Amino acid sequence: MITVISGTNRQGSTTRIISQAYSEVLSGMDQPNRLFSLEDLPRDFAFTDLYGHRSDLFKKQLDEYILPAERFVVVMPEYNGTFPGILKLLFDAMHPEILRGKKIGMVGVANGRGGNLRGLDQFTAAMHYLQMVVYPRHLPLSLIKNHITPERQPDSLIMDGLQVHAKGMVGF
Repeated sequence: MITVISGTNRQGSTTRIISQAYSEVLSGMDQPNRLFSLEDLPRDFAFTDLYGHRSDLFKKQLDEYILPAERFVVVMPEYNGTFPGILKLLFDAMHPEILRGKKIGMVGVANGRGGNLRGLDQFTAAMHYLQMVVYPRHLPLSLIKNHITPERQPDSLIMDGLQVHAKGMVGF
């Protein structure tokens, strides 16, 4: 199973739209997957679920989205030139042993031209430290607001990129 992680807790984000589309692409390939949005983390997650203390909700989320996953795809927006702190907190809240050797791919989302390349590189370094196997072909999505339809759907250019990335992740 692949867990697609929508890497922000911001409500109604473009990242969530892209994450949902990625999950739908995987489903269209008959690839079992689950979408885990960081919007759904416990509200006091940063103060209660780190360093071995687990709320019941976070334990349930680990059991549903993290432990059974063989692969992860993290869709991460650019926040202040890198990735969101809540995404780092998620990985800090897990014991490295449950991630070691699992595969991970990344999609960057940005309104600027770089598609969060810096954030993708920095997150890659953290995942290497955790001894995860990183899919080498990141997908940086630039000028994202120009590629979301008025119905809040990704356009065909974005969908084509997600399709290519997903095929690579499934075969990785």
